[in-house]
Amino acid sequence: MRRINAILKDDVFIDIINNIERVEKTRIYCRHGLDHLFDTARICYIINLENGYGFDKEIIYAAALLHDIGRYEEYKNNISHNEASGKIAYEILGKCGFSETEKKIIVEAIFSHREKREGISLGVLLYKGDKLSRKCFSCEAEDKCYWSENEKNFNINL
Repeated sequence: MRRINAILKDDVFIDIINNIERVEKTRIYCRHGLDHLFDTARICYIINLENGYGFDKEIIYAAALLHDIGRYEEYKNNISHNEASGKIAYEILGKCGFSETEKKIIVEAIFSHREKREGISLGVLLYKGDKLSRKCFSCEAEDKCYWSENEKNFNINL
């Protein structure tokens, strides 16, 4: 997990996460800080293991830790967070020792993590982990949330 630790210590990553957490401090809906990123990573890894998908742990964690890194750009400049996340992730991944092939796989998963699709891909796994990380069943703002009832996570499902 040397490369994951490099992501966590990356100056750009740290700065953006701090900005996201600062901007979302009073947000009543789901937040996109380190807790969410690690929850997503762990859920993705569990799904991967339970289903025998065979994705590498570092690839899963890298995708999960970077999938919402573009949120600050979305808040600041109204740019789609998955697109901004992919671009920022590509730069961070390069500094942290990921190969060109690995960067492309991770960035593609980040670009597509908001699309509900079928099959087995890192993007599908990231989508599932991201949605399952949401605790709508205990959210105080659930009744105000813009997610439709069938998007909300009211049960523990894997």
